[in-house]
Amino acid sequence: MDINIVLGVIAFFLFLVVVTGVRVVNQVERGIVFRFGRAQQQIRQPGLRFLIPGVDRMRKVNVQIVTMPIPTQEGITRDNVSVRVDAVAYFRVQDPMRAAIEVQNYLFAVEQVAQTSLRSIIGKSELDDLLTNREELNRGLALMIDSPALGWGIHIDRVEIKDVQLPEAMKRSIARQAEAERERRSRVIVADGELQAASKLADASGIMAQTPGALQLRLLQTVVEVAAEKNSTLIMPLPVELLRFFERATQNAAPAEPAAVGSERVRPERPALAEDEAAPGRPALAEEAVPELPAQRSESESAIEAGKKSGDLPLTR
Repeated sequence: MDINIVLGVIAFFLFLVVVTGVRVVNQVERGIVFRFGRAQQQIRQPGLRFLIPGVDRMRKVNVQIVTMPIPTQEGITRDNVSVRVDAVAYFRVQDPMRAAIEVQNYLFAVEQVAQTSLRSIIGKSELDDLLTNREELNRGLALMIDSPALGWGIHIDRVEIKDVQLPEAMKRSIARQAEAERERRSRVIVADGELQAASKLADASGIMAQTPGALQLRLLQTVVEVAAEKNSTLIMPLPVELLRFFERATQNAAPAEPAAVGSERVRPERPALAEDEAAPGRPALAEEAVPELPAQRSESESAIEAGKKSGDLPLTR
């Protein structure tokens, strides 16, 4: 009976040793075994692993990609603008042995390096680079963090700047700058359109100057367009060029009139009446309008006029 009890006790202790010495390493972890405080060179891979109870101690290191948000850092850019920038870093443990031995807490170490590197990037960059040229800044930031992390067995996959917070005054200034830039572009576009329109109008005016009838056709087309609105009153402009066109057409159509020979008309002299010839009580002869006679008169008319002057023929009204 005593032997059976002793064997049972021994078996129980062996069972406890086996149970306490068995460890399970997950697929996403690697095990670092310390025997009497000394790290073993062999890294325990995922699976069921046996350790010597009371002698070995195993530390598990996660080899997955870690997403670490970098806290918001406030700094002044190279062009003296105060900004607040936050970012995110993606890294993983490449050498579990060095990550477990070289640095006490690699997560805390990477976070501090990321913060200082982000502050350094802010001081070296301008505001326009932070807003528009983030790809290059991300590469520079990842390189700054990766340089000390390589000695810890950690590989930085990528670092990205998430947000850049600006003061309200700077936001208003940027908004005014953008508005002015858009206004400048709109004015340039309008000026370019006016230049092209002026060039086309100059070509059209040259064609109309060579062909005056084109101006009349354009005027009639304008009248048709205005009349399509069914207005009760139609105001038709009359350009000066149209008047010049009609003037030139009239001058070309009117022939030169020949000079009429003998067209001069001579007004005959009215015979003067003597004061003594006027009969008493007879009213004076009113001055009558004498029609103009041609220069060449007949002989009979000349004789009658001579008789009136001599007094042989009576004067009648």
